[in-house]
Amino acid sequence: MESDLLVESPPRSSPAASGGAPPPPSSAPSPRSRRTRWLRVAVALAALVGVWLILRATVFAPEPLRVAVAGVSRGEVEETVTNSRAGTVKARRRAQLSPDVGGRVVELPYQAGDRVRAGAVVLRLDDSVPRAQLGVAERELATAQAQARQACLAAEQARRELERNRALAAQGMISADGLDRLVTAAATQGAGCEAAQRGADRARASVGLVRAELARTVLRAPFDAVVAEASTHVGEFVTPAPPGVPMPPVMDLLDPATVYVSAPMDEVDAARLRAGLPVRVSLDPLPGRRLEGTVLRVAPYVLDVEQQNRTVEIEIELADRALAATLLPGTSADVEVILDVRHGALRIPTPALEEERKVLVLEGGRLVERPVTIGLRNWDFTEVRDGLREGESVVLSLDREGVEPGAEAVAEPATAARPEAQ
Repeated sequence: MESDLLVESPPRSSPAASGGAPPPPSSAPSPRSRRTRWLRVAVALAALVGVWLILRATVFAPEPLRVAVAGVSRGEVEETVTNSRAGTVKARRRAQLSPDVGGRVVELPYQAGDRVRAGAVVLRLDDSVPRAQLGVAERELATAQAQARQACLAAEQARRELERNRALAAQGMISADGLDRLVTAAATQGAGCEAAQRGADRARASVGLVRAELARTVLRAPFDAVVAEASTHVGEFVTPAPPGVPMPPVMDLLDPATVYVSAPMDEVDAARLRAGLPVRVSLDPLPGRRLEGTVLRVAPYVLDVEQQNRTVEIEIELADRALAATLLPGTSADVEVILDVRHGALRIPTPALEEERKVLVLEGGRLVERPVTIGLRNWDFTEVRDGLREGESVVLSLDREGVEPGAEAVAEPATAARPEAQ
């Protein structure tokens, strides 16, 4: 029965058997196969790009710049000016002494560092010759005084005799010629007395002159002082300076209670300087310390020294007078005069400020440039009146390579943004 159900299909004849030509072969892929191939290429490229982006963002990603930053905070800002050249510690009372005459040093009671009282002998020269001259002058004075007494006694006697004979002449007991001789004698004796007295005065002046010469062999302290330097020794011969020729002093005395600081300030700041302004002073012998002081005096003229900037001198008195008395005159000093002070001002460290009054702010991992309006400023801090908010972080390391607007950056851990301490 199965053979009844099967239907015999006609046999397929080959193209050759049928005598027809074979169908032409296919020369191009179908549109569907082209789309499939381009899709595969696009997927492969997308995969490569994705891998490249992942590697760039991870393995090959450049590290962000590390920058030093400081927090925008509130605090005190001062406007200051500093000296244009190094200032100097000086003593207002200082005496550099030398004897007026030459001679050999026989006494030098004090040496450098010793304290002396006003009037104390600090140097004595050999005075044997002027002392001998003084002895001669005193004896001549004694002789002149004795001669004056003798002459004046004779004049007194002649005067009394004249007075007695005047009474006799009135009675007609002596002649007029005799009275005239007595008058002449009394006048002569009186002139002799006066001459002798003048001679005594001259002898007395000679004694004073020799004593003055003797005093020139001694140097005395003009005030309570400390011996800064003694440049001679006992037994040495010192020579006075010829007129117009400066010679080094043999004794240098100074009063430590009068120590002050003198500093040259640029002439452009002269109009803003005045007595009473507060000052901070830095000294090389006291590193890390700032001494408080006050402007005592501003020079009434500008100093014009060849090949130097024109300056105006100011004098500064240190608040700690006990410390000031220990300073050595001649020590160099740097001064900072405080012109104005602003309390509770919004401020940034001055090194964060660029020349065009701009700053770089670290914001969202990138550096953003901000223009700012500034007020008071000094070497440490600058007041910001507009352009920044408290708590923002400004960049301090502006000189590092790659630090520019738009750069990716992170704060160095040691200088993470924080409000600056007052």
